[in-house]
Amino acid sequence: MTKENKYLYKGYLPTIGIECHVQLKTQTKLFSGVDNDARDAKPNTLVSHICFGLPGSLPVLNSEALVLASRAGFALSARPQNNSHFDRKHYFYPDLPKGYQITQFEAPIVLGGKVKIVVDGEDLEIGITRAHLEEDAGKSTHDVGKDYSLVDLNRAGTPLLEIVSEPDIHSAAEAKAYAQELHLLMQFADVSDANLYYGNMRFDVNVSVSKDDSLGTRSETKNLNSFRSVEKAVEYEIKRQVELLEKGQSIVQETRGFDDSKQRTFSQRTKEDANDYRYFPEPDIPPINLTDQYIDEIEASMPKMPEAWRGSLSKAKLNFAQIELLLESEVENQEISYLSVINNFLDKPDELKKIANWIINIEIPLRKNNPKLKIASDETRTNQYLEVFKLVEAGSLSSNGAQDLITGLLTSNDIIDVSKYASEKGLSQNSNQDELSEIVAKILSDNQKAVDDIKSGEDKAIGFLVGQVMKESRGKANPAIAQKIIREQINSL
Repeated sequence: MTKENKYLYKGYLPTIGIECHVQLKTQTKLFSGVDNDARDAKPNTLVSHICFGLPGSLPVLNSEALVLASRAGFALSARPQNNSHFDRKHYFYPDLPKGYQITQFEAPIVLGGKVKIVVDGEDLEIGITRAHLEEDAGKSTHDVGKDYSLVDLNRAGTPLLEIVSEPDIHSAAEAKAYAQELHLLMQFADVSDANLYYGNMRFDVNVSVSKDDSLGTRSETKNLNSFRSVEKAVEYEIKRQVELLEKGQSIVQETRGFDDSKQRTFSQRTKEDANDYRYFPEPDIPPINLTDQYIDEIEASMPKMPEAWRGSLSKAKLNFAQIELLLESEVENQEISYLSVINNFLDKPDELKKIANWIINIEIPLRKNNPKLKIASDETRTNQYLEVFKLVEAGSLSSNGAQDLITGLLTSNDIIDVSKYASEKGLSQNSNQDELSEIVAKILSDNQKAVDDIKSGEDKAIGFLVGQVMKESRGKANPAIAQKIIREQINSL
């Protein structure tokens, strides 16, 4: 099956490009010393003369935004540009008082890059056209039944990095996977809080359909703030555009919104072209010149990114879903790190697989259900997991016992001696062969019929005898060793 046939919808090939606005986690706005966190602020309280665009106000570039934009560039597998500059993008709207937005058009800080995704088990690579810095506009609210609108400029001047993909996406599933991976990359690079609810990342999806190699007329659905809305908006647009073309109608190049309750897009306004914005270089901000040393130092500070972690974790024979759960959980709660613990076992395959599974199946669900659970240091948790592993390997702890022990360690305070704690809680199991041999001998003497059944080939009776040993030992016996001793003693009869 060719690529085109794989994606065709009623004979049409969908093509999707995504623009993502990432709010950078600077302390202040892009061009003024005003607080950048407007989540709980009253309208128009985080503003200055810069935000209002008052005559004579001069913007000053926030240097931290350059650091974060550069980190984002490396996260996108690109190297930040040494030279870039800002431009003015003119349009008139109530939430943009000065009548233009300061953005990067001709010379963005990042050119090129790629994002790798997996869809239905297939590895795909989505190209990045560019990523550029720009300021956000304010926010207009239109209350139902009112004949006026309200403007809040708290977000005016918020630093954004707009990441523009190549039109390499051809399905709703790929669009969703791309948005999810981009979200993960920005969190690992620590450039944004990436909180979708608060609009720290917003997606604009451009969709077109065509029956040949040329691109069709596109629509742009703006301000999507969830992965599901990205997926559903793309699905709806593909279907809507194909139905129009099948009726002999044309597609209008326009900006559309998304009604989450109805799972459908709706027309907002005719889409502008670049020449409508009358771009020209921003005269009040000098060009940006980043030295190679500056860029190299940022690259050296980058953490291990998701793709590298996937390579490391695959050595533990974790499946795709398990690896993705670990990566997503790592950035959900900034106070706890799972990967820092796992990192200590990357060169120890046996420990790595067992401990990674414990973290996935025990610790992560436990913390999700108990958000206020105490958090021990990475070093403490690493040592505790290692001690549990040693107890299991020595036969002193069963799988169920290990789960109970780990749960106890995570929910209790100041446990120093893991082995002692396991013994006090009755979790340790008896692997002493001499002691178990005495118990087995008694059980075999009391259950002659089961012994005869095993001798005659009825091997399922072994389970009954193991159960009797566990009962006699009050659940302390190591079942594997008990079964081994049972077979040895029966064979010797």
